[in-house]
Amino acid sequence: MMTSHLFDQKTVHATAEVTICKDSDLRALTDNLRQAHDVIKNNDAGEWVLLRHADVVAAALDDKRFSSQVSRFLQVPNGLDGAEHEHFRALIDGYLSKEALLPYVSIFDKVATELMSELPKGKMLNAVDDIGAVFAVRAQCAWLGWPTELEPKLLQWMRNNHSATRSKDDVKMAKVAQDFDDIIRSVLQPYRNTDEVAGMFKASTAGNNIAKNNIAKNSLDMNSVTAQLCRERIDGRELSEAELVSILRNWTGGDLGSIALCVGVIIAHIVKHPEQVNFWSRATDSELEAIIDEILRIDDPFVSNRRITTCPVSIGAHKLPKGARVQLNWTSANRDEAVFGDNDFDPQKHGAANVVYGIGKHVCPGRLLATWQLRIATQALLAHFTDITLAAGFSLEREQPPLGGYRHVPVVLS
Repeated sequence: MMTSHLFDQKTVHATAEVTICKDSDLRALTDNLRQAHDVIKNNDAGEWVLLRHADVVAAALDDKRFSSQVSRFLQVPNGLDGAEHEHFRALIDGYLSKEALLPYVSIFDKVATELMSELPKGKMLNAVDDIGAVFAVRAQCAWLGWPTELEPKLLQWMRNNHSATRSKDDVKMAKVAQDFDDIIRSVLQPYRNTDEVAGMFKASTAGNNIAKNNIAKNSLDMNSVTAQLCRERIDGRELSEAELVSILRNWTGGDLGSIALCVGVIIAHIVKHPEQVNFWSRATDSELEAIIDEILRIDDPFVSNRRITTCPVSIGAHKLPKGARVQLNWTSANRDEAVFGDNDFDPQKHGAANVVYGIGKHVCPGRLLATWQLRIATQALLAHFTDITLAAGFSLEREQPPLGGYRHVPVVLS
């Protein structure tokens, strides 16, 4: 789920001016603003920010008046509307259904187990970079069938991407976006060589075990997710390179950083609430997934999505014109006291209203993939280490807006 800027330096509501510090914690910031405002007009960014759960959910469910065609760049599927969105969404959902993902569970287990066995004991690690980012890259590469040799390049891109996002520098952000598209094209290029692919596909056996999904060096796996995607058709035609790049950008560029931040939030919660770990270790898969969803509700790294109004819209006392840019702030909606009270930790009570992955037709298509990957990573972490503690002399460091979660979670594993 891609995020957009929440606030720049000054946000204006009616005649009131609110100054935002660059190191503001998005949770505390939106908690304070929500007490007095349901909607904030961000003049610098030219958008209306919805803060309350009811308004965010209503806008997300109303895809007629709140269009997702906001970006000037192609974003498949969630930057599309109507029948076009439905066609692409049906294609993409085929790769992200329970049936499609089940064969990869053992692969994700193996990735998580191997990573945890590599982590040093008694040495300070940053849970975001050293655990979350590495797991995210390895798991996504294993799922997509991308070469393991890409790991250093993808990890460096994640660092560059977060740095550019923090800077809010359009030139830097455009550069990292282009860099990532170039990585995707380098992966796609062999599969897009029609003659070569046709010969290899005929030679491939239908009975290949999916556990062999990784691309071997200097070879192609014609049964990999990436290979299958390159053979897809939409409305009777092949997908264009731009469409393939957009889909894979959403599956990787959007998810790599998000999964890393989520792992950081989960481990930070463990550090702050070690008394919960014993139950986590005994919990069923579904119980642990609900626990993780609740942790992410309280501290949501999937900050926001954008919409644009297709007609004049009223939200409370606010009159939004046609063409108004609107931000659905999930971080704020997930902490709205009108729905979640004092934001106490209660997975069962809060599960139904949790919108970590969005809601409506544009709900995050990769929700199940992310849920399973985060649960598997957490289970492997707890199976390998009995103590996960904050490094002596260090403290948790929050990310800077527009990013959510933590920048630095210094922990020692033992």
